[in-house]
Amino acid sequence: MVTSFNVPRLVIAAPSSGSGKTTVATGLMAAFSERGLAVSPHKAGPDYIDPGYHALATGRPGRNLDAFMCGPELVAPLFAHGAAGCDLAVVEGVMGLYDGAAGRGELASTAQVAKLLRAPVVLVVDASSQSRSVAALVHGFASFDPQVRLGGVILNKVGSDRHEVMLREALEEAGMPVLGVLRRAPQVATPSRHLGLVPVAERHTDALASVSALAAQVRAGCDLDALMALARTAPPLDCEAWSPAAALTHSSGRTSASPASGAQGSGGDAPGNGAVPADLGGTPGRRPVIAVAGGAAFTFSYAEHTELLTAAGAEVVTFDPLRDEALPPGTAGLVIGGGFPEMYAPELSANEPLRAAVAAFAAAGGPVAAECAGLLYLGRSLDGKPMCGVLDADARMSERLTLGYREAVALSDSALARAGTRLRGHEFHRTVIEPGAGAAPAWGFTHPERRVEGFVQQGVHASYLHTHWAAEPSVARRFTEAAAARR
Repeated sequence: MVTSFNVPRLVIAAPSSGSGKTTVATGLMAAFSERGLAVSPHKAGPDYIDPGYHALATGRPGRNLDAFMCGPELVAPLFAHGAAGCDLAVVEGVMGLYDGAAGRGELASTAQVAKLLRAPVVLVVDASSQSRSVAALVHGFASFDPQVRLGGVILNKVGSDRHEVMLREALEEAGMPVLGVLRRAPQVATPSRHLGLVPVAERHTDALASVSALAAQVRAGCDLDALMALARTAPPLDCEAWSPAAALTHSSGRTSASPASGAQGSGGDAPGNGAVPADLGGTPGRRPVIAVAGGAAFTFSYAEHTELLTAAGAEVVTFDPLRDEALPPGTAGLVIGGGFPEMYAPELSANEPLRAAVAAFAAAGGPVAAECAGLLYLGRSLDGKPMCGVLDADARMSERLTLGYREAVALSDSALARAGTRLRGHEFHRTVIEPGAGAAPAWGFTHPERRVEGFVQQGVHASYLHTHWAAEPSVARRFTEAAAARR
């Protein structure tokens, strides 16, 4: 059923990466939240780290809107799901306004997300090395795509009062409203490392202080009333809000006409044939426990994954591999997502009781879904430190950044997917694992390059590929069924 959904909303974009989108978006979220508004935080693209700061600023889950991984048709429904009942939604863009998936035009760009949401765009401009030229820059971004509505500019890294006057005069000539001016403020800079900002979970106290400082900076430099007025100009969206329960009902698994060449399936009818077991209806005490790794070493996750697992009938319990020496009681399924295990290899290795518990669970055939950091944790070693030893593979840090969208087909039947299931995902790491694939690979990449990757053995599915389960909810259903079968 298509309904009319309306919430005031803004998309915070920039001409390029490094202009200050995260600073402005997070500061706006926090400043409006301090006014007593319920603010829904969103991030265009696959990034896991910025949404952690958004959640800290708003008290609500940071949610991603990725038109490549989930498809353009899901952007508005996922937005409506996250923003339901809120007074304002703020969407932080990705890269430059018109930058998207390589070679795919506007696909997965901030501009595309803004158009799909019918949302006005605020352009954050790093003005540190320009004056009157800012008008030409902004004019170009405003006129490049007439369907993108640029509602105003926030000037970042302005050096002085005189500099501000020159910038304002230039933009006034161009007819573009200036909605904020932020001076250089290194004291609120957020620390970064090889994959971007340091996640909130690793510096919670300092992150709280940073978000508070960003809110103060935005309050002082931005016209919050004008920004709210602009947000209210967004027209209603005609869409049905995404629902995990409804998504599970309608999902069936997208497969190719036949398994990809070289697929090594189990040959059996593994869990996930589309029938939800009768005992997964939510009866207290009868839900299979699915343990999800968290803590500072495993911070990468999408909120919809937990929601889908819960809707599929699981009881989701979080554990911290840095601190907990045992899996949660009754664990029937194990999800180990992305993060920074390379930063905590000694501590993860030192937790021998948990490593042994994970290895025993996997050896007994327990369903395990591991992405990126989870893949490294399941290997024999990481930078020479012993890990769980589930996989006969060793990982190490590398100078090379592996980054980009991928199109993939499942090559082996697993607890996550049947062989032949097609998904889009994202790779983002500075580590390598050798070998890169097992006897039964997890995925065959079909774009941008062709190669096999990952491991499927017994109940384990381990890969570098990050996926968004809202794109294929049958993944969550199949995994929950596999866990239920072990109770």
